[in-house]
Amino acid sequence: MNKLKIILEMIKFEHTIFALPFAYMGAILGSIVVNGTWPTLGQIFWITLAMVGARSAAMALNRVIDRAIDARNPRTVTRAIPAGLLSAKEVYVFIVGSFALLFFAAFQLNMLAVQLLPLAVFVLVLYSYTKRFTWACHLVLGVAIGLAPLGGWVATTGQVDMIGLLLFVTVALWTAGFDIIYACQDIEFDKQNGLYSIPSRFGLAGALSLARWLHAITVIGFVALYFLTDLSFMFAIGVLVAAVILIYEHRLVSPHDLSKLNTAFFTMNGVLSVVVFVFTILDLVIK
Repeated sequence: MNKLKIILEMIKFEHTIFALPFAYMGAILGSIVVNGTWPTLGQIFWITLAMVGARSAAMALNRVIDRAIDARNPRTVTRAIPAGLLSAKEVYVFIVGSFALLFFAAFQLNMLAVQLLPLAVFVLVLYSYTKRFTWACHLVLGVAIGLAPLGGWVATTGQVDMIGLLLFVTVALWTAGFDIIYACQDIEFDKQNGLYSIPSRFGLAGALSLARWLHAITVIGFVALYFLTDLSFMFAIGVLVAAVILIYEHRLVSPHDLSKLNTAFFTMNGVLSVVVFVFTILDLVIK
């Protein structure tokens, strides 16, 4: 149990809040748009387990693949593996168990969810290597997190369509934007160690500017979702609140001051995902 506690701390299990609300949003919205009904509690249960398995496997993979890099970075040297609290073998066992949970949950949903699993696993594994060869690594992470709402959509509808893909792209761009902000704190380390990132390639000012553009497109994506579905005024209010959150997030950081970066990254984006989900549900319930 102590090892499990260390693993959950290592993978920042609480940060599941970034993706899980959007997975639920994709599942519920997809079911109502396509099927005309709310998803069953059984579907929500298996989607939750699939999300826990996918994110746990992805984060643990990232930690074990990057263990040598983390050992050199003063910011990450205290993580469980470089600090000697966990062995790579123990983490790999956890990864196998997490992927097993993902696969089992997908089989309880529908065959399209099962058939798309290899693609999802490929993206989850690929991300941890991308910083070694491309500054577009943040976009790959965006794709990985964007699979959460798309996976939820597929889980309850058994299909991929334009609205599901729009939600996928919107969440992917939001994720890429806040990951660029997060990567700004490692800009010097990345340069010195030959690692790729948008901050190390384009500088702090360029990176923060690109993050702002990605988040502007994110808002446009939510607005498009409003017009392409029967979502109404309550969802529109949620989008407005999300836009304000993003504006505030970007006011917290600048090329000359990253002291509030953790607030911008962790707090603001956790709040945003919950806000969009809650206002979506309120809209659907009211209707």
